[in-house]
Amino acid sequence: MIKFLDLKKINDSFEPELSNAIKRVLDSGWYLLGEEVKAFEMEYASFIGTKHCIGVANGLDALRIILRAYKEMSVMSDGDEVIVPANTYIASILSITENRLTPVLVEPDISTYNINPYEIEAKITERTKAIMIVHLYGQNSFHPEIERLVKKYNLKLIEDNAQAAGCYYHHAVTGSLGDAAGHSFYPGKNIGALGDGGAITTNDDELARVVRTIANYGSEEKYRNIFKGLNSRLDEIQAAVLRVKLTHLQDHNSIRRNIAEYYHDNIKNSSIILPLTNWKQDQADKIPGISEKNESNKPLFDPMSHVWHLFVIRHKNREKLLRALHDNAIQTVIHYPIPPHKQMAYPELNNLYLPVSEQIHNEVLSLPMSPVLTQQEVDRVIETLNSCS
Repeated sequence: MIKFLDLKKINDSFEPELSNAIKRVLDSGWYLLGEEVKAFEMEYASFIGTKHCIGVANGLDALRIILRAYKEMSVMSDGDEVIVPANTYIASILSITENRLTPVLVEPDISTYNINPYEIEAKITERTKAIMIVHLYGQNSFHPEIERLVKKYNLKLIEDNAQAAGCYYHHAVTGSLGDAAGHSFYPGKNIGALGDGGAITTNDDELARVVRTIANYGSEEKYRNIFKGLNSRLDEIQAAVLRVKLTHLQDHNSIRRNIAEYYHDNIKNSSIILPLTNWKQDQADKIPGISEKNESNKPLFDPMSHVWHLFVIRHKNREKLLRALHDNAIQTVIHYPIPPHKQMAYPELNNLYLPVSEQIHNEVLSLPMSPVLTQQEVDRVIETLNSCS
């Protein structure tokens, strides 16, 4: 069986560092808000390139606490609008509605699967307070047009960086591009904990203070509560685990890039639509905005702008591919089978007509992708796909 993501094998690759880190926490006798969390927050902030990193319980909490903090700071109020990609994982939208804000869904670019920057401005109203970009599947979604809109309309830019740790836009790391970013360390992410975990990064001192306070019961000083806060904390064991994995993240991302390029160069089935590979400028030239150049006349998008959290293909008859892969003992996953606006949780959105998002959700299929895939396994996936008629 070729596993979609072999977490045990991935975690084994960090030994004995991982076991030593866990033992260090156990021996310390301190399990919450201790030295491991402080150290990880400093190290991750340095990696991302921000002044502040605040560890929280998970990626959803990271996003919802950012928005809650903006409400406490009177930057947003009930009913204000946040623009968000229509084809994101539902957590992005949950963070908005939980704060009694209004999600405004914008279609993605069919080639990149990220929000289409040229469809955003038409959705901006007097109630729009922020754009939440999602670096979906591990690919940077920031764009000069989004930068222009944020400045023109004085909007907050929030990054959902749950899937893109270590991804770049020019020389900056995603998670440092906007006013604040939410990160997830769910076990399957490129940098994954041994359970849930998340973080918020920002350069805004006041936002960092409010975020940290909200996440700790609304308290800056024990038993004195400024806000009606939450209990959302990264624990010491997870922080210690993440400190180990952070030192290997770029190497593992490099392996993912190599696998992605190999998939792209060797899958030769014309019925399969491969994801955009940004290092291939001949493809990029076909997509509006992607072919733009910076002052040095280099493409804005390069190999570092994708960390390949997922390698997502499309096919008109997805079920046929699923059966072929299953018959050859190859695990796959659909990210995601139902678009957010068609979920039962959001009946108020069910009547929206979002054909690009619906097409994507009907056709996408994620292939095995991880830093521990063997060449033999990758070749078998490719052979199976190429043999499908």
